[in-house]
Amino acid sequence: MRAILPLLLLLPTAPLANAPLIILDQSQLPFDLGPGHPANNPARISNSPNAAANSAGNTANAGSTWNNRPSNPANENRLIITADGGVLGYYAPSQTGVLNLFDVNGRRIAYRPASGTRSLFATDGSWCGTVDGGRTDFVLAVTPGCAAKFRR
Repeated sequence: MRAILPLLLLLPTAPLANAPLIILDQSQLPFDLGPGHPANNPARISNSPNAAANSAGNTANAGSTWNNRPSNPANENRLIITADGGVLGYYAPSQTGVLNLFDVNGRRIAYRPASGTRSLFATDGSWCGTVDGGRTDFVLAVTPGCAAKFRR
């Protein structure tokens, strides 16, 4: 076992912190993950971009905050990647529990509210997709329209 461990450490591995982004077919989602579920509804006050915790005006969500800047080295380990390894942006959890998604230039694209839903919402408040997995190892499944926002 001692001889195998050093060999295992030499194998290339993808960082677990990176989040793959996939395009979803909204019609194939189970009800509890889609926007029709009351917890995921964009009209729900706690999901609104105007809610204090989700607001772009909240400094915890601002692209200029150190935690959210593309130049923050921690964000190099929180990349949003495509299936072919391309980088679309990065994610940054805020102190309030909101998960913010940014493009490579630091422009906020979407957010997941701190509690009550696994849904993602675009900065205009529209339903954008869902997060599948745990707090450090997850997949972002988004609508084609939301994915396109990363490339603008």
